[in-house]
Amino acid sequence: MTFADFQMTAELRAAPEAVRRQERSLSIVLTALVARLRSKPPQVVVTCARGSSAHAATFGKHLIERYLGIVVAAAAPSIATIYHQRLNLDGQFFLAISQSGRSGDLIEQAVAARDSGAVIACITNDAGSELAQSCEFVLPMEAGPELSIPATKTFVASLSVLARLTALWAEHEALASALRRLPDRLAAASELDWSNLIGVLTGAESLVTIGRGPTLAIAREAALKLKETSGLHAEAFSAAEFQHGPIALVSPSYPIVIFTPTDAAAAGTNQLALDLKAKGAALFATGSNVSALDQLDTLAPDQPETDAICQIQSFYAMVASLAAARGVNADEPRHLQKITRTR
Repeated sequence: MTFADFQMTAELRAAPEAVRRQERSLSIVLTALVARLRSKPPQVVVTCARGSSAHAATFGKHLIERYLGIVVAAAAPSIATIYHQRLNLDGQFFLAISQSGRSGDLIEQAVAARDSGAVIACITNDAGSELAQSCEFVLPMEAGPELSIPATKTFVASLSVLARLTALWAEHEALASALRRLPDRLAAASELDWSNLIGVLTGAESLVTIGRGPTLAIAREAALKLKETSGLHAEAFSAAEFQHGPIALVSPSYPIVIFTPTDAAAAGTNQLALDLKAKGAALFATGSNVSALDQLDTLAPDQPETDAICQIQSFYAMVASLAAARGVNADEPRHLQKITRTR
């Protein structure tokens, strides 16, 4: 199969319009949710998600902590579903993220959080799902049907919803303005050429992805997609955490892909790239701090969080081609199904 043959390819190219649709569809519910959050500000935001949606939650953690100064913690659904312990979330904000809205553990945790007195919202692509019915505020992804098993446009749409929520809640006009430019930038990011990665990764058995700040979620999602679409083991780290032990893995035969942020975290991430290159790493990175052969093209910086969203869009376009090169059907990874129900 070729890149163009995959359903995944068509869906990733639909992401810009999904993001464009959100501006109108989310206006009323976001205004109501933010009004509630401002009337009695929570001391903590608790997220609940699995898979790609968990990586979206990581992005939300960065956004909310960065722009609102509110601690964000990830809930362990098993506390409710397996251990039958209810969390004390009275007056706090509980945010579930799920493409399908059908995973039993997320639903049960959301119901428990609602019963404890939390403000409950979900980001989902199915506004009629059981998860949506369990939440007071439903934030639709507006991605339309996603038939390929690996999530692409729903992940991008999730990040965009989180950025819209943060921009309104924090009254951050620069982020709100960048979101208005995001659909066109996503379309342009889809056309960037990351094919210099394919030759190295086609024969690889394992690799590392690295990010920091707004790109940590991007690195985690990229690692998951390499597993799902190409049967390629990949592990994600923050640029800081990688230096606390995993750096011992560095060798010329162990590829490293760095998603460099375009904010204050760039300097340290760029320095890490230089250090890893000096150690002989098979390194590829966004940004301009590596040689032309090792550079992954990005759009000119605009706003750090939306820049990060554009990086995963460019990665998606590459990873579909990588799957083809490795002889894998990216739309139907082995052992996986579109909706995963866990408890």
